[in-house]
Amino acid sequence: MKIAIFQFSLFGINTYVVYDPATLCCAIIDPGMLGLQEEKAMTDFIGKNQLKVTHIINTHLHLDHAVGNNFLKDTYKVPILAHKDDEPLGERMQQQAYMFGINENFKGVEISDYLTDGEIIKIGDGELKVISVPGHSPGSVALYDKKDGFLIAGDALFKGSIGRTDLPGGNHTQLLSSIKDKLFTLPKNTVVYPGHGPATTIGDEIRLNPYLQ
Repeated sequence: MKIAIFQFSLFGINTYVVYDPATLCCAIIDPGMLGLQEEKAMTDFIGKNQLKVTHIINTHLHLDHAVGNNFLKDTYKVPILAHKDDEPLGERMQQQAYMFGINENFKGVEISDYLTDGEIIKIGDGELKVISVPGHSPGSVALYDKKDGFLIAGDALFKGSIGRTDLPGGNHTQLLSSIKDKLFTLPKNTVVYPGHGPATTIGDEIRLNPYLQ
């Protein structure tokens, strides 16, 4: 599968479109678009490339990663997928906004279908495997494409860093275990696409990430 990367303004979120070039089916992952300009950037890309949106997938339901869910659901009439343990975060989108000093009105995100550890999501002829990586949030997941050798890590793992754990539901010890037990067992040449910042590889983070030595 191929990946398109969008960097949206709310906390510099990376939103990903993962698509199968053979069938043109796609999933939009961590929809962080806020406002008409960012929403148009996404719909223009989908339309220009004649993609068919089949899934909206959330690695977790913090505001910056989830603010575009309802727009996409209304636009493309497809389900919102996330882990059940992040359901309270989806219900408290407005409270999350206030916590960060954002005064806009946000509707809660209702999960259509729950993601489970080990689940395979079919995107056309491609597959993403759900890997549960709690710690940044209770229901954080990563999405692994074994065939194409990439991982969408959400806010679990970054280039040279890890996700913050001082937000409600965060757990530092749990996050370290998730990364070491679930992600560092993947092939070292796996490309890691994080929720913020540049891409890296599993091998580089095993060797160089100061939080995991």
